[in-house]
Amino acid sequence: MKAVGLTRYLPIDHPDALIDLELPKPLPAGHDILVRVEAVSVNPVDTKVRAPKDKVEDEPRVLGWDAAGVVDAVGPDVTLFAPGDAVYYAGDITRQGSNSEYQLVDERLVAKKPASLDFAAAAALPLTAITAFESLFERLNIDKLGADAGHKLLIIGGAGGVGSLAIQFARLAGLTVIATAGRKESADWCRALGADHVIGRDKPLTEALAELGLKHVDYIFNAADTDAYWAESVAALKPQGKIVAIVDNRGPLAMGEMKAKSASLHWEMMFTRAMFRTDDMIHQHQLLAEVAAWVDAGKVRGTLAETVSPINAANLRAAHAKLESGTMVGKLVLAGW
Repeated sequence: MKAVGLTRYLPIDHPDALIDLELPKPLPAGHDILVRVEAVSVNPVDTKVRAPKDKVEDEPRVLGWDAAGVVDAVGPDVTLFAPGDAVYYAGDITRQGSNSEYQLVDERLVAKKPASLDFAAAAALPLTAITAFESLFERLNIDKLGADAGHKLLIIGGAGGVGSLAIQFARLAGLTVIATAGRKESADWCRALGADHVIGRDKPLTEALAELGLKHVDYIFNAADTDAYWAESVAALKPQGKIVAIVDNRGPLAMGEMKAKSASLHWEMMFTRAMFRTDDMIHQHQLLAEVAAWVDAGKVRGTLAETVSPINAANLRAAHAKLESGTMVGKLVLAGW
């Protein structure tokens, strides 16, 4: 089968940073399904895993943790899917990724793709949908049925893939959403997705919120830079409020004011269930099915911004470079082999 991967970790402008490969087609066992991959999306995790380091892989490593495709075969323990099912998923960072014609993935991490979306649009959703869903409804414990309606959520990095879905999920739950955006294009995108307010990056958060008549917010979702916004976030958070972050911190985070406010910090890593094979791993299947239902009901719109064909090393290198430039709004997808 065709695949794109690496053996060395190189800058993205190096021609060997990602290379075209021919690999054996795998066979499913246990709870694995074998998916014929039709489309893949790129995420910051791809560029972080591929980032230059002094390491050489004995066998090619395939990246990619966002895909949509068709079930080709199933393992003997599979009960959720059958060959021919159209599916979408993010998968497991500890296994070979989706940048290959065929991929093995545990059925408990997979759901049938939204019927209203083609494969490219569906591939833009899984990783960011899981991250946004788990962050809001599990880490921050926001009630998705509306019990917390009217509470105020600040999303730092509203125009990115995760922020784009967090805005929509939070609005479904009835929250007032304030999103940060650095450019007019990004601000317009956030408003189109339902953000009640958009604030720039040219002022401290507390000052920008004050201009909206707000002293504090109930929740903060940092999808951009944990360290850079830490002090401002703590100042903007109400007493007993909650922060969720998805980006690793680079240094110690001062906790004095958090303690004074009896506030809490929650980490979100959407690969946790897969990495540790937790007892509730099937929850990712369930939440992806719920998101698909929201999409098909018109409650959530897709975040696909650009599609490139075919899936090959040259196009994936260009996609990684664009993602690393920090100018992406929405999601970039590669479709077809």
